[in-house]
Amino acid sequence: MPDATQTISYIQAVQHGLRWSLEALDDTVIFGEDVAVPGGPFGATKNLHRDFGSDRIFDTPISETAFLGMALGAAMTGLRPIAEIMYADFMFVAMDQLVNQIANTRYVSRGTYGAPLVIRTQQGYSSGSCAQHSHSIEAYIAHTPGLRLAVPSTADDAYQMLRAAIVSDDPVVVAEARMLYPTKGEVRLDAPVEPIGGGRITREGADVTVVAWSRMAAAALEAAEELAAEGIDVEVVDPRWLAPLDFDLIAASVRKTGRLVIAHEANLTGGFGAEIAARAAEECFRDLRAPIARVGAPDVPTPAAPALQAVVIPSAADVVSAVRRVVR
Repeated sequence: MPDATQTISYIQAVQHGLRWSLEALDDTVIFGEDVAVPGGPFGATKNLHRDFGSDRIFDTPISETAFLGMALGAAMTGLRPIAEIMYADFMFVAMDQLVNQIANTRYVSRGTYGAPLVIRTQQGYSSGSCAQHSHSIEAYIAHTPGLRLAVPSTADDAYQMLRAAIVSDDPVVVAEARMLYPTKGEVRLDAPVEPIGGGRITREGADVTVVAWSRMAAAALEAAEELAAEGIDVEVVDPRWLAPLDFDLIAASVRKTGRLVIAHEANLTGGFGAEIAARAAEECFRDLRAPIARVGAPDVPTPAAPALQAVVIPSAADVVSAVRRVVR
């Protein structure tokens, strides 16, 4: 047995979660492009094929539509498949399988069939990545009834939320952040499996609520430390799951601070931050002491040049600017 708590990287936490599923559950299988002998395009499945064999982990053709359809068929007939989409951008070619088939299986079969499957992917920018490899897809997924959506921001969450997704009887998309893969943190390897859902206050404060997830959760904490030196006390809320969304946690924070900033890496227009802002305007209007502010990428394709990425990709500095606006 591994040590109960280890300091490991985000991608190693994902490896541990996948290994746990193969050891603890006889009905899990893992497949996708280059996940077997190569060990996954980012190393998430390293050594799993060696240790568990080709019946449990195997490669697929380069057809996301085909292997998501295969995942649904496997889930309907007794397995718990974990399918990896190499880049979240590639999910768009299989949206019919995801939105029309996987998400609707329980409904259209009158509960006769479920779809207990996980789709692992990674999203967001990385240095030199281009417009076809940099999308943040959470708004597309969260918009679809029948799908669960996890957006882990720490190594521990990458492990805990993946396990919660694997044991769920609903289809779950786990959208990891590629830029977080090297980051390290303590991971509770012996923690009980969590239920789906639930956010977390990662920093308590009194002046303004910042809601941020995935890569921007750490940026929000960085911004909060800088703003503390100016006398601005920031509360940071990481929703962790966008479907289901723990809006009660967000609302309680907004009622305490009276101000709200929402930060995500996705494009601003139609981003999931707009949904949170709309609900806050509806349910917390009398508590708000300033207009709601949103931080997101401008509505342009993500450039590959690092100098241009530095202008386009949201950062802690953008959160600092937004907080200053709503406070002052």
